Amino acid sequence: MTASVTAPPLALHGVDHTARPTWKLRETIAFYRDILGLPLVHVISARGWGPATHPDFLHFFFDSGNGSTIAFFYYLGSRPPEGMRDRPEMPPLPDDHVFDATHTAWLVDSQDELKAWKKKLEAAGLTVSVETTHEVIESIYVRDPNGYFIEFTRKLRPLDDVDALDAKLTLQAAVEAEQAAEREGRRVGDIGEIWRRKAELVAARSGQNDADGKVRIFIPKVREFSSIVNDARARPDCRVLDQGEYDCIESDGPIEFGRKALGLKPAIWYGLFTGGVQGRIDVLDRDRVRIVPAPR
Repeated sequence: MTASVTAPPLALHGVDHTARPTWKLRETIAFYRDILGLPLVHVISARGWGPATHPDFLHFFFDSGNGSTIAFFYYLGSRPPEGMRDRPEMPPLPDDHVFDATHTAWLVDSQDELKAWKKKLEAAGLTVSVETTHEVIESIYVRDPNGYFIEFTRKLRPLDDVDALDAKLTLQAAVEAEQAAEREGRRVGDIGEIWRRKAELVAARSGQNDADGKVRIFIPKVREFSSIVNDARARPDCRVLDQGEYDCIESDGPIEFGRKALGLKPAIWYGLFTGGVQGRIDVLDRDRVRIVPAPR
């Protein structure tokens, strides 16, 4: 009998390229090759691929580091859709969150290098965002000639097992919250619903009672959220419980925190409760949060 051969598990080996359309040939070449310094490494020039609606095109590739490329399709004779025409003049702020969710982020090695890129881009006449901290990265943003977001980012710390566990529970909570909403004929539009379900999942890991009327905030044990835990430890109205990969801030009554007192940037502050919340979020604005016991 011939022994069965188990195929090795499939795995991906990094990104080969990303691609998007451009309606500005010369400007795109100048931005990526001349300003960013990415070598032009390959161009495909072709008659339209099959369908009569497919125009003739150029497909060109710039080396974006570590064996990857960033590529553009330039469709001959085409004009940008109306929604793209004013984008290059927009500041590098996520005013159109749907469009700007599609972007490219390049990795730099240090804060000094990030600042040097900001200086270089501004010297080229481009509008560059302020440095923005998103939990594990710090970034700046600029728009390319078509108005696409381009990000330059540095890692603030490596990801570890706590991050992977927290990611798993967050997406599980999101899926379960959406399924519950669908059964009620609606859609989830408030992150608080996901945070409440996430708290149930985290509490269940430690056998904690989630129906006793207490306020609880679950904080993953990562450094970007450590200031709220340290603040709670020093307060008489809070208890901090060790729950493995999480710290649990617990209170019998309302809990209130201020962003500036915790020394947090807004991008981290608005995600401070990603570990889950038991209780009702009464206030959450740019500078203040108040969580009160949920009605029983």
